[in-house]
Amino acid sequence: MKFLTTAGLAAMLAFGVSSTALAQAITIKFSHVVAPDTPKGKGAEKFKELAEAYTEGKVKVEIYPNSQLYKDKEELEALQLGAVQMLAPSLAKFGPLGVREFEVFDLPFIMKDYDDLRKITDGPVGRALLDKLDAKGIIGLAYWDNGFKVMSANSPMHVPDDFLGLKMRIQSSKILEAQMKALGAVPQVLAFSEVYQALQTGVVDGTENPPSNMYTQKMHEVQKHATVSNHGYLGYAVIVNKAFWEGLPEDVRGQLDKAMTESTAYANEIAQKENDDSLAAMKAAGTTTFYDLTPEERAEWVEALKPVHTEMADRVGADLIKQVYEAVGMKD
Repeated sequence: MKFLTTAGLAAMLAFGVSSTALAQAITIKFSHVVAPDTPKGKGAEKFKELAEAYTEGKVKVEIYPNSQLYKDKEELEALQLGAVQMLAPSLAKFGPLGVREFEVFDLPFIMKDYDDLRKITDGPVGRALLDKLDAKGIIGLAYWDNGFKVMSANSPMHVPDDFLGLKMRIQSSKILEAQMKALGAVPQVLAFSEVYQALQTGVVDGTENPPSNMYTQKMHEVQKHATVSNHGYLGYAVIVNKAFWEGLPEDVRGQLDKAMTESTAYANEIAQKENDDSLAAMKAAGTTTFYDLTPEERAEWVEALKPVHTEMADRVGADLIKQVYEAVGMKD
């Protein structure tokens, strides 16, 4: 897939916005691949509410959830073409775009909790990563949380050896691929919208997701076991087409910036509660047995997965990994 970065296209898109913005309401098509009742879905709705209020009707935000417009692999190209104006793709999606550094968020056990996460997303490392999107015709506006991931499958997963031979669905990410291979599993890349059916039919044995994604997509109906490992983080970057954004009237852009700041605070505030509530709901449903790792088992997982950091250093950047270690207080 070839991503568009030409100055000519950017200029045309920018001209299209600036020449029509005063004549009619500016439409922002905000596309995403998850359900409306997830943290990302609710964050998008909050942005719509605030953006339309602060601009006093100058901007209309149209939200398209659940891959209604584009699947995982299509949405970034659609943004660059101007077919949509705003996305919130998971951070793993930027590797195929040529910004592999975002995959640092995929490294297993690199952050232990939300405090560690904020040191990255709210600090210079997070801002520098967003700035790398500029050359791709994209502006990074904010980081939105989903949460820390659990592993699910149709067999128990207490120690790394329990993954041997399991076909595990992953996003398109070389780091997630290396993670599953380090556990002895067979990684399978699938679009998010296809995961439930793949689990139901046995095309894959299991997957990894924050509880809110697992619950809203009803994956717990087709997975017998899950381990609350919190081994990795799933988050999103809210991004816009650069030409579109820079072509907006300055006052409108300022109002949208305000709406984004407030919707980001809202989305990140609810993310942990949404995951806690989803986990409780799945436990109550009784279709999936949830398991909490003992300290000894967790240590085995960390030992099995830490080599992925070294293996992926050339891809992500050894200096970047070191910066994250220093920010969260992790030893080499």
